[in-house]
Amino acid sequence: MRKTLLAAASLALLSSTVLSGAAFANDTIYPIDRATILQGSPFDFKVEFDGVVKPEEVKITINGEDYKKLLGKDVTFVEKEPGVEASAVVLRGVTIAAPGSYKVEASAGGKTKAVTWEVYGTPAQPKVKNVIFFLGDGMSVAHRTAARIMSKGNTEGKANGKLNMDHMDRMAFIGTSSTDSIAVDSANSMSAYMTGHKTAVNAIGVYADRTKDSFDDPKVEVLGEAVRRTGNKALGIVSTAELQDATPAAVVAHTRRRADKPEIAQMIYDVRPDVVLGGGGAYFIPKSTPGSKRKDDKNFVEMFKADGYQIATTKAELDAASKSNSGKIFGVFHPGNMDTWLDRNQLKKGTVGKFPDQPGLVDMTRTALDALSKNPDGFVLMVEGALIDKMSHPLDWDRAVLDTIEFDQAVGVAREFMKSHPDTLLVVTGDHTHGFSVIGTIDDTKPGTEMREKVGTYADAGFPNYEDANGDGFPDRVDVTKRLAMFSNNFPDYYETFRPKLDGPFTPAVQNADKQYIANEQYKDVPGAVLRLGNIPRDGDSGVHAVDDIVLQATGPGSEEFKGYMEESDVYRVIADALALGAPSKRAAAQ
Repeated sequence: MRKTLLAAASLALLSSTVLSGAAFANDTIYPIDRATILQGSPFDFKVEFDGVVKPEEVKITINGEDYKKLLGKDVTFVEKEPGVEASAVVLRGVTIAAPGSYKVEASAGGKTKAVTWEVYGTPAQPKVKNVIFFLGDGMSVAHRTAARIMSKGNTEGKANGKLNMDHMDRMAFIGTSSTDSIAVDSANSMSAYMTGHKTAVNAIGVYADRTKDSFDDPKVEVLGEAVRRTGNKALGIVSTAELQDATPAAVVAHTRRRADKPEIAQMIYDVRPDVVLGGGGAYFIPKSTPGSKRKDDKNFVEMFKADGYQIATTKAELDAASKSNSGKIFGVFHPGNMDTWLDRNQLKKGTVGKFPDQPGLVDMTRTALDALSKNPDGFVLMVEGALIDKMSHPLDWDRAVLDTIEFDQAVGVAREFMKSHPDTLLVVTGDHTHGFSVIGTIDDTKPGTEMREKVGTYADAGFPNYEDANGDGFPDRVDVTKRLAMFSNNFPDYYETFRPKLDGPFTPAVQNADKQYIANEQYKDVPGAVLRLGNIPRDGDSGVHAVDDIVLQATGPGSEEFKGYMEESDVYRVIADALALGAPSKRAAAQ
């Protein structure tokens, strides 16, 4: 649904050169000012000049000394970057061994500018054996509130039960803004969680520089690489989206452009997580196979199989694979994003007819934990509830909320795992919010045909009448006569029906001949439907992310560091500290 977000290539934060007779104001250094860098973690160093310079004119110092003393080797000088009438210097894969504050200075025409990096260390010994990181994509407070009401009910003002997330004992507010905007997308937000470095919208595992090539931007180490570099822990990725989508990609990938999905498939294979479960099969199969979205003949399914992975393409095959002792499973259950809980389990809409045996997030999480826990050195697992976001964009709140319930039940699987594995850090958070609120109820039994008048607020809201007769934690049906009134504060032109979308996922707006999005007239004649004129630009087809803070909750050793207000990049630091990623490792010592 969502159109591709475009962002400026970089922030003009710092001059870092000496130029003959001229000082340039818009030079940039990567990593940027106030960057936090893990001790021993590889990163790319780059200086972008605002014009063409000669190599002998360049002077860069770190803590008052020539940069080579710290970084160890000469930069590569580029007289003119592709498509840019300006020079740059680049140094790939450098590390800083000692924690501390590092001031990078550059002088130009008598003027000096500077950035400061903080390099941080970690304890010599880890606090935990395992880390489980849950990401509810787009999960706002309202998603959780609605999930609790739908799943547990509310009587006389008190919830009849709590979500699994509600039992976690540490909490922080997370700021999610980008280096180029107060707003954020899933790519750069998850990238900050997985690297400790903030970046620009659409970027994953890189600082977004000014060149058009999406693969030459300055890289920073991602969590998947850090796990591989520092020891022998297992690594797992689980998502209900395409595995090449922004959130799962951020565990292993580097690109300025999150849409580089064929290349991200290769990056997943390069890191080889021990468990890979989700959608995105179209990018793992050769172009000769119907439905492929590749432009080459690589068959990643066969490549993973040759590497000893159990292969699964259905829930039945996943169940069979989970009984193996290999600890390595590659499961892809849909060519694109998987179907929602509501469609898979109740309505059989979406693409369920074509792919009727998809596992759910609970199934995949349980299988991943069983497989990864076979590793005596422990593991790191990332689990994404992707469809919370995928359904929030098109304002399909019932589907989004039921997927929030499923996400929470997957968290419950992890909490159960922790009972026998207390040396585990469990983190549950989101990457951004949506402008979504629960304002009361909609009561079909109220007289009249105008649905707006059936919306109850304040005392008139009362309580919804969802039921869970089978005790599975989900309402038996979403189209009850008195249901939650859930609305967005941002939207394109669309018809508000005040009802769950039982015929399939909602498509609120469609493109006209002028390539502007207008209300989808498919919903025009639904009784009581109201045309709402959008409050976002007309080139937007769905709701957009909000800038509100995210709620993070955690439990287990190391979770006490989550408190107050934090940035996503601070979250990575806590994880690195818990795993002692800054300490010398067996693998590093052996190299």
